[in-house]
Amino acid sequence: MKSIELFAGIGGIALAAEWAGIETVAFCERDPFCQKVLNKHWPSVPIFDDICTLNKKALQERGVDVGAIELVSGGFPCQPYSVAGKRKGTKDDRDLWPEMFRIIEEIRPTWVIGENVANFANMELDRTLFDLESIGYSGGAIVLPACSVGAFHSRERTFIIANSNCKLWETIKLHPGTGEESKRKKPKEWESFFFINHGNNDIEFREEDQSFLCRDDDGVPRKLDENRLKALGNAVVPQQVYPFFHYIKQIHDMETKE
Repeated sequence: MKSIELFAGIGGIALAAEWAGIETVAFCERDPFCQKVLNKHWPSVPIFDDICTLNKKALQERGVDVGAIELVSGGFPCQPYSVAGKRKGTKDDRDLWPEMFRIIEEIRPTWVIGENVANFANMELDRTLFDLESIGYSGGAIVLPACSVGAFHSRERTFIIANSNCKLWETIKLHPGTGEESKRKKPKEWESFFFINHGNNDIEFREEDQSFLCRDDDGVPRKLDENRLKALGNAVVPQQVYPFFHYIKQIHDMETKE
């Protein structure tokens, strides 16, 4: 299963996708420092630096098989909706959801995952879901805090998940497998579990009172340079978005086996 990540930052969403077994085949990110980070960890993946000029033709010219892209993800800029800003919404020049929607409409992936601040749900979620529904997608949203996956900080984020097939999947059952996969534990409620990725899709689920992300401090070194601090501040926590990729991959695998 292949994906492209828009507004990629340092690749938090791509890392979560990789954990789930989904390959990111292109990034769009304009910040030079973030581009260096992406190049370090995904050296063979092309990076496009302008969301406004990115389209199917541009992807194809860089060797990306657009027809194989089944998922488009992106944490589009939060400044128009953040409570820390002026909350101008669609009147803000940084309102770039229309550009992400343009690319979704042109590529028509099976799945879409969008990410933004919690207050986005109060301001522009209706527009986003309406846009997606207007071209045949069925979607929904959830506000999920980082502390729900074991972090010390709240960092509430709105996640939008949409599917082009308009199928309703009420539950996904986890069946015990063989080898390392058989060691996995099914979480009672996915909103209240922690997990550790041991590599090769070996995911260990833990009860919520066994926090493993917590450190003695906030984990950010003193005298961190401005570029790194900004990149971390804008990044998506991989553990927050991972469950969506995990179940999307399960659905994909079930459909392709039919």
